Amino acid sequence: MYKLKVLFLFFINCTLWLQVNGADPYPRNPSIDIQHYRFSLDLNDSTNVLIGHAEVTILFKKSESNFELDLVGKASSGHGMTVSSVTHKEKPLTFYHKDNRLSISLDTPSSENEKITIAIHYTGTPSDGLIIGKNKFGDRTFFGDNWPNRAHYWLPTIDHPYDKASCEFIVVAPSHYQTIANGILIEKESLSKNRTRTHWKETLNIPTKVMVIGVARFATTTAGVVDGVPVETWVYPQNKVEGFTDFQVATNVLEYFIQQIGPFPYQKLANVQSTTRFGGMENASNIFYFENSVNGKNEREALIAHEIAHQWFGDSASEMDWYHVWLSEGFATYFTNLYYEHTYGKNELANRMKSQREEVIKYFRKNPSPVIDTTLVDIKKVLSTNTYQKGSWVLHMLRKEVGDDAFWEGISTYYATYQHANALTDNFRHIMEKASGKDLKLFFDQWLRQSGHPVLSGSWTYDAKKKEVNLVITQTQDFKFSTPIEIGVKMSDGSSKIKTIQIAGKEAKLNFSVEKAPIALVLDPETWLLFEGKIQGK
Repeated sequence: MYKLKVLFLFFINCTLWLQVNGADPYPRNPSIDIQHYRFSLDLNDSTNVLIGHAEVTILFKKSESNFELDLVGKASSGHGMTVSSVTHKEKPLTFYHKDNRLSISLDTPSSENEKITIAIHYTGTPSDGLIIGKNKFGDRTFFGDNWPNRAHYWLPTIDHPYDKASCEFIVVAPSHYQTIANGILIEKESLSKNRTRTHWKETLNIPTKVMVIGVARFATTTAGVVDGVPVETWVYPQNKVEGFTDFQVATNVLEYFIQQIGPFPYQKLANVQSTTRFGGMENASNIFYFENSVNGKNEREALIAHEIAHQWFGDSASEMDWYHVWLSEGFATYFTNLYYEHTYGKNELANRMKSQREEVIKYFRKNPSPVIDTTLVDIKKVLSTNTYQKGSWVLHMLRKEVGDDAFWEGISTYYATYQHANALTDNFRHIMEKASGKDLKLFFDQWLRQSGHPVLSGSWTYDAKKKEVNLVITQTQDFKFSTPIEIGVKMSDGSSKIKTIQIAGKEAKLNFSVEKAPIALVLDPETWLLFEGKIQGK
């Protein structure tokens, strides 16, 4: 996801639970595993009411009589969903809908490892999740906008990324609309009364945060086919020329990521102009972009790269827990930088990393927290400079720590291992340790679980008799990092060389021979370390 603004709220009251367990407080049920959702939705132009029929296939890992799904109930405002029935094999089941939880009782307990499909009939006006309104041209639109846990405003689900499932959408809507959704188009059928049924199906497991539909008037084209994957463009008809131009670059982005990470996870890639509240939303196989991003000026290359990177990291290989969302956002941010390095050169990468370093430093001064912050009780705060830009910097420093070959081996292995599944940070660390042959626990702990970064004060002198530079680097922040830092040595003849000093504890010293006095020493000349500081000669 690319942040445009964050407006959602998630109220929780489990601080002690968080502190003890170090995991977000969603009430997981390890006894069940959702296998598949089949959502049938009826939309209309006269009201904002949707009529829903959900078939949910559940694997019971052990015998259970009761289970719960998330679904926002009808509130005093009139918004929310009312469930009329829950059935199994057309037989009614007892259910209880309260506090946005749908509790369901089976008529007989399930068997261990039994799969059961239940059907839920419901209707209502969503207050969130499915955004029904007018686009910037005044045309009526319907767009799913689920992140982070807003799918259950309009879909009965386990609305947390830990339980991924395949899904399909069968949408009936007025025929002047087109419908886009996850997966591939199975069927499009004209019905009576100028209505059309459109059926999309995704056979791979994805989190609910990226299960969506878009229903609107669209102009569409195929920008190209990359490695057998059609790259589609869906934009408002009024922005046809601009949109077809802006999204053409997606083919270049996709080609690079396939080359570096592995095959694209899905059977299509659609870039869709929408009313999402975010700059971009990485819905699996159909990315939604905010409507004003389409202007024909080719200004959104970074946004497009970020969202396409999410198809691998976030959609396919997903965080198991919200506190580890840097595995999505940090990856998408850094892989955007890597695409820019590939396309525009190393200087462009350095410039982007410098800019992101400044953002991290500025953010830390007001928000001294770690990337993995298990004290958070407001899920909206997992989206921050820490999870985006600092997460990007962690990957950049990891690349330097292990070297390019081990870095890319680890990345491809991590993705291959956790595609269509879930991971935590330690899962990623173990794979990078195997790829590099290094113990990376200290690296991961200090950069992800500890707040802050090195704040360095350097001084140096030149001993003309010994022809030697004497360098002292002091860490002035409270927590002392252990990390190498490169020192650029600039000479009067225009030449330069790089020395490396390992800093750990409060002070580190390095003496090295130089034939003549340098004109300057520079901290981190090639932009490989997240730090702030300065160095002066005496």
